[in-house]
Amino acid sequence: MIRCMTMRLSLIAAAVLLPATGPSYAAGDAEAGKIVFKKCAICHNVEPGKNKIGPSLFGVVGRESATAPDFNYSETMKNLKRQWTPEELDTYLSEPRKLVPGTKMIFPGLKDDTERQNVIAYLETLK
Repeated sequence: MIRCMTMRLSLIAAAVLLPATGPSYAAGDAEAGKIVFKKCAICHNVEPGKNKIGPSLFGVVGRESATAPDFNYSETMKNLKRQWTPEELDTYLSEPRKLVPGTKMIFPGLKDDTERQNVIAYLETLK
């Protein structure tokens, strides 16, 4: 009985002390993300195939980097060779130039975790 209680306490302590394994994009609010996306809409469109200064972000979640049709990506972005998972987007959107030095994107990033999760939740709806 003591052993069982010790194990239970150890599991509870681990759950309390261990950090979360990462942001939960499912918890992101797509409607709030649509509003935050206005910061991105200066350069990006959400219509399929309609590029602006930046590529269209329609279908970006799950897409391989630098593959939007008819967009001239920087060499560093072409060489990134990553899939835009929610986790990769989170990393990129926090500091674009850190992940992709030499990117054409001049936006400094979304520093607020909630804003990033909301934008990613919004981008996930664009399919």
